[in-house]
Parts: sequence; C-alpha cells; structure tokens
Amino acid sequence: MLGTLLIVASLAGCSREEEAVGPAQRAGKALDDAGAKVTRQLDNELARADRATREAREKIKDATQDAKGGLKRATEEVGRKVEDVGEKIQDAAD
Repeated sequence: MLGTLLIVASLAGCSREEEAVGPAQRAGKALDDAGAKVTRQLDNELARADRATREAREKIKDATQDAKGGLKRATEEVGRKVEDVGEKIQDAAD
C-alpha cells in the first residue's frame, strides 16, 4: 500500500504541467535560465579575450623578431663603418 502511494505520488510529480508550477518554481527557473545565459555570454567573452591575447602575443613575438633582425643589421652596419674608419686610419698612418 505504501509502495503504491509512493508510485502515485511520484507519477503525479512527473506529470506537472507548466501552469501547475508554482510562482517560486517559476522564479527559480527564471533565475536558472538567467544564470545559464550569463554563463554562456561570459564564456563567449572569455574565449574572445583568449583569442585576442593569443593574437597579441603573436604580434609581439613577430615584432621582437623584427627588432632583433633590425638590431643585427644595425650592428653589422656599425661594424662595417668601424672597419672602414680603421682602414682609413691605417692608410693615413702609412
């Protein structure tokens, strides 16, 4: 008998229609839905921020490589100039 009552009670709980849901349950569902929406939006924004961060890192890496290349070329040019000056001083001393 007790088992039958439990089964009937559980079936009654499973067959609720939307109109039969109380105001607290509707408010709870609305809060759950709003929380899920905010979570999705936040996840999307974080993913976009992660992409922007990755792109910025790549640009910084590229700029650093360019700067290193420019510094190397400048160093080589200064070295050539110093050699030229050294040769001129040596020629003048001869």
